[in-house]
Amino acid sequence: MSDEKLYITRFSAWALGIKGDAEWNEWALGKRQMLCGREAPDITFTDSMFRRRLSQISKMTIQVVHSLLPLNNHTKMLFLSLRGEISMQFKINKMQIEEGALMPASFSLAVFNAPPALASMAFGLKGGYSAVYPGGNSISSGLITAKAALLSGAEEELLVVYADENLPPEYSGLMPECPPPLAFSFVLSKEPKAGSVSLSSLNQEDDSPAGFLKALILSGGIYVSC
Repeated sequence: MSDEKLYITRFSAWALGIKGDAEWNEWALGKRQMLCGREAPDITFTDSMFRRRLSQISKMTIQVVHSLLPLNNHTKMLFLSLRGEISMQFKINKMQIEEGALMPASFSLAVFNAPPALASMAFGLKGGYSAVYPGGNSISSGLITAKAALLSGAEEELLVVYADENLPPEYSGLMPECPPPLAFSFVLSKEPKAGSVSLSSLNQEDDSPAGFLKALILSGGIYVSC
């Protein structure tokens, strides 16, 4: 079995300044830009006490997972991120420097795997998850884990989620420009369905997460609106 036998059956995406199929197509064609900012999805479908302390990246992750529900309750999630909970991590680093102590609750929300863990909790998903850093801003390096699980027969389908949030202003000097917050999810399966797209058929010139999403949108796959 090869990449030609792996299929993206449906996908969802969230970014500031873009809503709905038409605007996502405009973005993929270079006619619309994502915006930078700290705004996050409101995720009002979750309990208010649950969501009140969540970061932008965790809310983004929960939103794009919610958009693809219902899922098989035992479908495993693969979470990809370049920076993870960078805002929460900055806060606890600052707390440790200035106060010499850490609050356990703050630490638990700052670990790299917090977003997929919180999404699993929010929807009672029991399939488990893996959290992977795709080195060099390469989505294909992250997808190796997903393809290995499917091609080896360990899984029949996977929920793949990518998310990166807005950088704290303190990091602005390290980046030539603001990387816009972006999250997307898709179901990768060994079985094709109506409207599914073969993973090998994506015309992807840019190996970044955004480049992958553009190729997926332009392929005509089934987009599930957030």
